[in-house]
Amino acid sequence: MIESEAHFPLADFIEYSEEEMLARAKSHYDEVKRRHSIRQFSDRSVSREVIEQCIKTAATAPSGANHQPWHFVAISSPEVKAQIRHEAEALERAFYEGRAGEEWLKALKPLGTNAEKPYLEHAPWLIAIFSKKRNEELGEQKTNYYVHESVGIATGFLIQALHHAGLGTLTHTPKPMSFLSKVCGRDNSNERPYMLIIVGYPSEDATVPEHAMQKKPLTEICDFI
Repeated sequence: MIESEAHFPLADFIEYSEEEMLARAKSHYDEVKRRHSIRQFSDRSVSREVIEQCIKTAATAPSGANHQPWHFVAISSPEVKAQIRHEAEALERAFYEGRAGEEWLKALKPLGTNAEKPYLEHAPWLIAIFSKKRNEELGEQKTNYYVHESVGIATGFLIQALHHAGLGTLTHTPKPMSFLSKVCGRDNSNERPYMLIIVGYPSEDATVPEHAMQKKPLTEICDFI
């Protein structure tokens, strides 16, 4: 990516009437509120082209100084998925057997989660997201800015793009996630795993915990001043 001080007219912005803006906002909300984190995935295949397009959408996210401090590894290999499951479940067992602490386990109880993560093998795709401290351009190392915030926004874009395409997702953050660096061939001092997203169709018996359906009302999460 070559930096440039040139600016271009904003040519692709579309302005809507107040009525259409509100209608579009409501329609988008109706679509977004159908997005649920699921833990039961079908093994039905999903084309690489769909995953590629969703990652391209994620890469349009704003970032500090437009340095785009992210890297995505899309995984469909059964062998790699099995390795990730093996590593992740070992960490999860330690988590549920005491490392998490009583308060955290109590918070997770309504979701019905445990150390077993069969979806890591069953779902057709896993997408590992990495954050990058520096970018290298033309042999020059450049510091990235607002890395955590930038990668978080891109991750949100990706989750919504996958949902919009008609796929189910689950975010997964085993701690520590350093094993993902080795498994994905990103084992270097410049990058660190940020999140793992499980992607695919919901299975026919997929469920959503009642607890997960409880969203705070606008009055609790927002002030207008």
